[in-house]
Amino acid sequence: MEKFQAGMILGAVGDALGYRNGSWEWCLSGPQIQKELSALGGLEALKLDPDNWPWSDGAMMHMITAEALVTDYWCLEDLYRELVQLYVEAMVSLKGRISDPGTVEGCASLKPHNFLLAWHTPFNQRGSGFGAATKAMCVGMRYWQQERLDTLVEVSIETGRMTHNHPLGFLGSLCTALFASYALQGKPVVNWGRDFMKVIPMAADYCRKTIRHMAEYQEHWFYFEAKWQFYLEERGIEEEGKNKPLFPNSYDAEETDKVYKRWSSEGRGGRRGHDAPMIAYDALMAAGSNWGELCKRAMFHGGESSATGLIAGCLYGLLYGLSQVPAGLYQDLDKREKLEELGAKLYQAAAAEKVLRETRAGGASRSCCHRDQHNSECQDT
Repeated sequence: MEKFQAGMILGAVGDALGYRNGSWEWCLSGPQIQKELSALGGLEALKLDPDNWPWSDGAMMHMITAEALVTDYWCLEDLYRELVQLYVEAMVSLKGRISDPGTVEGCASLKPHNFLLAWHTPFNQRGSGFGAATKAMCVGMRYWQQERLDTLVEVSIETGRMTHNHPLGFLGSLCTALFASYALQGKPVVNWGRDFMKVIPMAADYCRKTIRHMAEYQEHWFYFEAKWQFYLEERGIEEEGKNKPLFPNSYDAEETDKVYKRWSSEGRGGRRGHDAPMIAYDALMAAGSNWGELCKRAMFHGGESSATGLIAGCLYGLLYGLSQVPAGLYQDLDKREKLEELGAKLYQAAAAEKVLRETRAGGASRSCCHRDQHNSECQDT
């Protein structure tokens, strides 16, 4: 349970650090950010509080998604309707704050009063941003077991498509949900990227079954896969057995910015749904359990540092917990108690579901309609 709680907390910490009330999120110079950090006394001197270190809208959307995942829903369609309602309400509460344009536009297309089509948004050419990826780690926490992979694929795609109906957007949400599940399964971090590429065909099969927008998806889908394939080749981990990533000998803040811009599609590292998870993943591989090194690479770079910080911080918490993180970064963090509560509830929901499945497998239960099973599964029992 502690790692679930740490994941929720450190996601918000990473977001707040990379955001710095908007000033660092919009700064394109990693050296400048790290110079300002040094003037503040360095990472260990920081004390994060709601007034001076608020979250961005990305962390708020992650928390809201987690809230829906721990509600008492009977089937996935009910979960989606709950998410639609919460996302629409969130846009009202976030008025006056700078928000991801893709999220705002996507939420405007949601239909909370349409029972059948509430979450069916149109294909959005501008929905390629990072916002779907930054709110999906909790999906991987809720469905982290290997046997729930099909559900993870569906929920992460539908959660992503609600606000970012574009392959660069919702494949990013699949990526971060998968990485969260891999962290909890104990898979070596270096294998995550290769394993992700093996799951993408499952996502394509699911999208074809829903008969929605495949013609519009095709070109962008290829771009997403190609970018990730090139990244894995650059790090030398594209094939089984290659388990030592290759990093440049010199990798200071200036060089990091150059690399991240090259991975991006518009010269702003972490702006899209393909490169925000990529930067967070790269930072995790390079840093290992070193929290300070992770922050330098994922939170204090030029570009969308709140997005990459949110993803990297959450995944770090799921891997390593809080023990190596300075307490000042999370003791007075905004909504810390709420995040701890959500982490505990995600753990309990996943654990309770596992017990129920094992009981059913042993023949001790013939109950129909477990709370988040598909309707077809209910009909089969």
